[in-house]
Amino acid sequence: MQALNNIRILDLSRILAAPYCTQLLGDYGAEVIKIEQPGSGDGTREWGPPWVGDGDTRQSAYFLSANRNKQSITINFKSAAGVALIQELVAKCDVLIENFLPGTLQRFGLDYETLHARYPSLIYCSITGYGQTGPYKDRPGYDAVIQAQGGTMAITGETEGEPMKVGVAIVDITTGLFAANAILAALLHREHTGQGQFIDVALLDAQVAWLANVAHNVLAEAPPKRYGNGHPSIVPYQSFQTADGWIYLAVGNDAQYRRLCMCADCMMLWNDLRFQNNPSRVTHRDELVPQLQAIFKQRRTNEWEALLHANDVPCSAINDVAQVLRDPQVLARDMVQEVDGVHLLGPVAKLSATPARIQSSPPLLGQHTEAVLRELLGKTDDEISSLQQGGVI
Repeated sequence: MQALNNIRILDLSRILAAPYCTQLLGDYGAEVIKIEQPGSGDGTREWGPPWVGDGDTRQSAYFLSANRNKQSITINFKSAAGVALIQELVAKCDVLIENFLPGTLQRFGLDYETLHARYPSLIYCSITGYGQTGPYKDRPGYDAVIQAQGGTMAITGETEGEPMKVGVAIVDITTGLFAANAILAALLHREHTGQGQFIDVALLDAQVAWLANVAHNVLAEAPPKRYGNGHPSIVPYQSFQTADGWIYLAVGNDAQYRRLCMCADCMMLWNDLRFQNNPSRVTHRDELVPQLQAIFKQRRTNEWEALLHANDVPCSAINDVAQVLRDPQVLARDMVQEVDGVHLLGPVAKLSATPARIQSSPPLLGQHTEAVLRELLGKTDDEISSLQQGGVI
């Protein structure tokens, strides 16, 4: 038994933010029916290389990242018959999620107001770049553009370097997380009242929200600047080059800093009054950091890791992604799983009573069209054949 076994989701979304949301809900047991355009499908199906598999089973690695635990059916909802099919599916679903520009689905009678009038218990989640209101609401949303517009690039990168984006589409992913959280809240509300509701989630809102302490520093009239891999309020809390690579040091308090100085045989950096408490170390970071850098270059990364861990000083080698995916802790937590011959990342949350699971690998385009129409909507073979011949599915 999983927490969302009795929930069915109609997924009209594509690319990353909304598909990531429905993938997470699928991990918790929801049945996710992904609607795709016949012949082409989700645009990320063609975002390769790299590819996994070959021939008719070839999938882009990008598509695999956000579409496990789903059924794919193809419907041309630009046709009247296609819209009618989707409306039939809505009647069987608890949640609809889409990420079209505001107003797009209204042209097809698939907007919230129209569907809510017919199905008042429906939860309708719309993910867009800028939300349903405001002067930018009609602009398309792209992760990197939102990182630029929303302040992330301004605080990311070397002090004197160019502003940098994060190495993954972090705005899309976190927006998907916010949306999944909101859908769960809406399901709980419906459990109490029987009523659905509209959920408006914007990429820009998500990006602004996770500025967190940096935004509040600005609200407190303390403008941020870029520190590279350093921390604006804690020192030493950054990367250091070793004799053969890089290590990241996260000294969060004075006791840890003293242990660092002891095990690195540099007690002179503790005895110096400029460095004995964190506020003073922040003030004098330009004097302290170069001295620590010279010390870290004297040993290999694995030697530093062993020494620092033995003395309870938080640190890690800076691993590449291949090293991460082989890490014994990552593997012990089932964060890499093989399903249907495909390697996928695993669910994060480990629930004791209703565990999240990968029950199926990401589907091929239209893999479940006939099964869903037959089993869920009761379509006959002749009706399905007619829909195929008419280009509806």
